[in-house]
Amino acid sequence: MSNTFGRLFRITTFGESHGPGIGVIVDGCPAGLALEAQEIQTALDRRRPGQSELTTPRQEADQVEVLAGWFEGYTTGTPLSLLIRNQDQRSHDYTHIQHAYRPSHADYTYDQKYGRRDYRGGGRSSARETAARVAAGAVAAAFLRQHGIQVQSYVSQVGGVKVPVGYEELDLGLIDSNMVRCPHPETAERMADLIRQTRDRHDTVGGVVTGVVRGVPAGLGEPVFDKLHAELGKAMLSINAVKGFEYGSGFEGTLLFGSEHNDAFYTDEAGQVRTRTNHSGGIQGGISNGQDIYFRVAFKPVATILQSQATINDQGEAIALAGKGRHDPCVLPRAVPIVDAMANLVLADMLLRARANRV
Repeated sequence: MSNTFGRLFRITTFGESHGPGIGVIVDGCPAGLALEAQEIQTALDRRRPGQSELTTPRQEADQVEVLAGWFEGYTTGTPLSLLIRNQDQRSHDYTHIQHAYRPSHADYTYDQKYGRRDYRGGGRSSARETAARVAAGAVAAAFLRQHGIQVQSYVSQVGGVKVPVGYEELDLGLIDSNMVRCPHPETAERMADLIRQTRDRHDTVGGVVTGVVRGVPAGLGEPVFDKLHAELGKAMLSINAVKGFEYGSGFEGTLLFGSEHNDAFYTDEAGQVRTRTNHSGGIQGGISNGQDIYFRVAFKPVATILQSQATINDQGEAIALAGKGRHDPCVLPRAVPIVDAMANLVLADMLLRARANRV
């Protein structure tokens, strides 16, 4: 099982949804990075369950414990070990699926791959694993901040309700001003209403998270297999419930002619190379060009719904199955810090790799 992500700034996550805890080893983080445990905790608080009426009611403090690799407020250069203990497991909520395959879950595929599975909350396939990524992403964010790089993600669509403007016209400082994490207040209210209505119908709804990265210098990324947008895509597609990734003009760019889509270069008053448009999304030839990087991540509706559905058990027999337990009617609000984390990890890794490219 592959549990490691990154090449130089590298993380390995461990643990299951209903085990004693989950955690992450961060290897390759440079020594001397100023880091407070509260920075990690703040990121975890944005992802934790039970934070609002729109999320799962499972109550987890997600209190991080720094076990190694950190001393007197600074990283030591040795592996950084972070642990988050599980506290509010209700494993009995999942006994009904011990031998059943939930529609659109990983139950069947895990059985086929490993011959056994932890059915309690999905075990390793549970989105609870992403708390470990968020903890590691907070470390990466601290490293990027020293280099003037900032990642900000927000909910730009829930179901058919979309933010009507691009990120350039939004005040991203408003992302955490509401439960949905949408920086367009009027749209956020409509999104929240849709999530409530969906929850009351015992159903779920998906949407889109938009990510924006500012301050990235030109030159990050590799020109062939490890293109910057390919690494970002891999990172985002590794998140539970993600069904699509696009950057820059994305699929809409196919509607433009080359003369409309090309980003013309110019030199600004400060002598910096800029582009007049940014259809490239800050990446050209797999390498950052110094402009804002922006991308969109599509999340499907959460697979567990509190309605009866037709499926089969591990003996191939047809059964009816209804979801139980505590689940998000919409994963988008809690997905924002996960998208932030994965983007931070990719950029931290690429920044370290770029240091080896030139004398």
